[in-house]
Amino acid sequence: MSKGYLQNDLFNEVVVLFSDMRRENVKPNCYTLPVVLKSCCKLLALREGEELHCIAVKNGFKSNTYVGTNLIELYSGGGRVGCAYRVFKEMVLRNVVSWTAMINGYVANADLVSARRLFDLAPERDVVLWNRMVTAYTESGDMVEAKRLFKMMPGKDLMSCNTLLNGYANNGDVEGCERLFEAMRERNIFSWNGLIGGYAHNGRFVEVVGAFKRMLRETDVQPNDATLVTVLTACARLGALDFGKWVHIYAESNGYRGNIYVCNGLIDMYAKCGLVESAIDVFKRMDKRDLISWNTIINALAVHGHGGDALSVFSEMKNAGEKPDGITFIGICVPVLTWA
Repeated sequence: MSKGYLQNDLFNEVVVLFSDMRRENVKPNCYTLPVVLKSCCKLLALREGEELHCIAVKNGFKSNTYVGTNLIELYSGGGRVGCAYRVFKEMVLRNVVSWTAMINGYVANADLVSARRLFDLAPERDVVLWNRMVTAYTESGDMVEAKRLFKMMPGKDLMSCNTLLNGYANNGDVEGCERLFEAMRERNIFSWNGLIGGYAHNGRFVEVVGAFKRMLRETDVQPNDATLVTVLTACARLGALDFGKWVHIYAESNGYRGNIYVCNGLIDMYAKCGLVESAIDVFKRMDKRDLISWNTIINALAVHGHGGDALSVFSEMKNAGEKPDGITFIGICVPVLTWA
């Protein structure tokens, strides 16, 4: 039952069920403990995790690979990478998952030096571990080392290429991103998103639209909501209303009607292109809204001289239970200052 809860992201229920088992003196086994520990990781429940650590030691599971790996993830996730390493060192048997968990722990806690040292010592390095280290270097901005590891990597897969592709894009090397993209024998939506997102990240919005059109024209790859949002952002920045309208029709025809991220992009695009009524229409037809939805429409109304409507939407937002942030208040300050 606990595994079923875990698979359905019911992490609290897993912990409660385990507490009930303990009250009934049901002893945990090597299958139960990893499931409960995984739930504690997701909940960042360090105190409960420490109790489970003690239970594992008392019940002879101290050297169990699965228990140890989950303890490493628990302590690392809570910022206690020293405790995680002690667990790692005490493990009698370690597999590539254990090594990856410990290296991930160092990376997550901004200790790339220790992560690399452990990576170099790992007796077995699968493609997941190689990809993790390349990602760590791209995220730190060290593209020289990221490219060096990428070249050394045996058995590169599509994710490996996508990882480096995103690294180029996020670190401002659009030409490097383009070269790798063109050299890739296989591409999926994440490859295209890497290229399209790279153009957007570096302010090259004309190329965003061009790459999107090329994807639709030359491949069977279907865009996802991230693709559509990026393209809508480009349309907003370019004032490309006609193409933005086409993307709107395409999105609704391909299952994205009501998608909160796409709708937010549409509101922003229409507002920046001057069609406030269209932005309002998209907003009103949304079944679900998040803070970005409210902020975008409030700011759109305020900027285009509909101060009263902006304040009305702000009241509606509060009644809906959405908590405003600084961006919300910037939006409502415009009509307030105008009337002052």
